[in-house]
Amino acid sequence: MRAAESANVLIEARALTYSRQDEVVFGPIDFAIHAGDIALIEGDNGSGKTTLMRILTGMLHTDEGELIFEGAPYTRDTTAGAIVFLGHHLGLKLDLSARENLHVAEGLYGRRDGADPLGVLTSVGLAGYEDEPVQRLSAGQKKRAALARLLLVPARVWLLDEPYANLDRDGIALVNRLLGEHAARGGAALVTSHGAVSFAGDEPRRIRLHA
Repeated sequence: MRAAESANVLIEARALTYSRQDEVVFGPIDFAIHAGDIALIEGDNGSGKTTLMRILTGMLHTDEGELIFEGAPYTRDTTAGAIVFLGHHLGLKLDLSARENLHVAEGLYGRRDGADPLGVLTSVGLAGYEDEPVQRLSAGQKKRAALARLLLVPARVWLLDEPYANLDRDGIALVNRLLGEHAARGGAALVTSHGAVSFAGDEPRRIRLHA
C-alpha cells in the first residue's frame, strides 16, 4: 500500500525524541508518511508505540525533534479534522446506539463525501444493530462500531492502536480491507499490533522504535 515516492507527504518526523522522567523512551527517529501509505509501528513492549500515537494526536508533546503536517508545523489547528485516533478506549458513549454515536462524531468532525451512518454501519457488519445501545454489543461489535466512525468522518490520517484486538478472523479481514480502501482514496494510516499483521497488496512501511 505504498504510494509513489513523489506522493504528498502528510506527516514528517525529524529527530523525534520522547523521554519520561529524564529517561529516553524512544528516539531520535525520522519518518515520512505519504498519501496512500500504511505504516506499521514496531517495537518491544514499553518501546513507546502507544506514546507515539498520543504524540501524533497532540495529547503528548515531544522533548526534541520536529513534526510537520502537510508542510506546516504540527499543531492542533493544522491537524484539526485531518487525523482520527482509535485506541484501546474506543471513544463510544455506551448509553447511545451505534447510529447515535456516529451522529455525535459527525457533529464534531463532519462527514466524508458519500458516507452516511447507516451505510458505514452496514459496511462493518452491524446491519440490524444500528439502534442497539452500545453497552449491549459484544466486544467485537463495539470495535466494529468504532471502525464505522473511521469511515464516516473525513480524516485523511488514521492512527490505529491495536485495531485487531477483540476481533475474529472476519473482523481482522475487515480491518485490512478498510485500510486498503482508505489508502486507495489517498489516505494514510499508522498501525500498532502485538500480533502478526498481514496486509493485502504491498508491504507496509515500518517505523521501528528504539531508545
